[in-house]
Amino acid sequence: MALIPLQYRLDGPVHAPVVLLVPPFGTKMSVWEPQIPELTRNRQVLRINHRGHGTSPAPEGPYSVEDLALDVLGVLEGHGFSRVSAVGAGFGGSLLLWIAANSPRTLERLALLAGTPRTPPMHRWDRVASRVRGAGLESVTSDVVLPWFTPDLTEDRPEVAARFTEDFGSTDPGAFASICDTVAGMDQRNLVSGVRAPTMVVSAAHDPLLPPGHGRRLADGLSDSRFEVVSGAAHLLGVERADRVNELLVEHVAA
Repeated sequence: MALIPLQYRLDGPVHAPVVLLVPPFGTKMSVWEPQIPELTRNRQVLRINHRGHGTSPAPEGPYSVEDLALDVLGVLEGHGFSRVSAVGAGFGGSLLLWIAANSPRTLERLALLAGTPRTPPMHRWDRVASRVRGAGLESVTSDVVLPWFTPDLTEDRPEVAARFTEDFGSTDPGAFASICDTVAGMDQRNLVSGVRAPTMVVSAAHDPLLPPGHGRRLADGLSDSRFEVVSGAAHLLGVERADRVNELLVEHVAA
């Protein structure tokens, strides 16, 4: 399949080393806003939107992890960035794992937030995909968005939860369903041992989607890894606990 020209944004000092940020599916590059002030102090920061998110094109599926990872590599190649550090959240991290295993020279250091080596079968993303195709994005909004934040955030900062819900509603339904199908069958356990980049795996203590055991298993399979658990956050830990996540990211990819 041809590479899809993803929407991207570049911030920070022009000649500084580059950090690539890959969001979870269902969210846009704005999910990284809390990280930008810290990371752009001494790094160029490249953000992307997945297929069907923001203004990135939404070709017909099916998609594979490889297709979606090559989209990301295409953005790097378009800028002549041959070696970068990278942060991926949720399924964004799975694309980076694929790149780290298949194009090892590309990634210098890696941070994976809310990651897992394989999608838990009970998540049934295939069912989410068929609901989207049958009844539209609205039919799955609460199921998809609910695990993103703890009840505390939803109560104390309702405008944050509302903004992410609204962002999700603007995703292309066909592309989202195709990504759900890709995620449903994802199993990267065979790739993990081939990753050589020093990797920090960060899980959220209250992530109902991928509790810390998933991150622990991912970190255990990597040859050069560090594992951290962030308290007081659910799946979108970089938003809910930006303070702690920023400390960890600056230390690992922008020190």
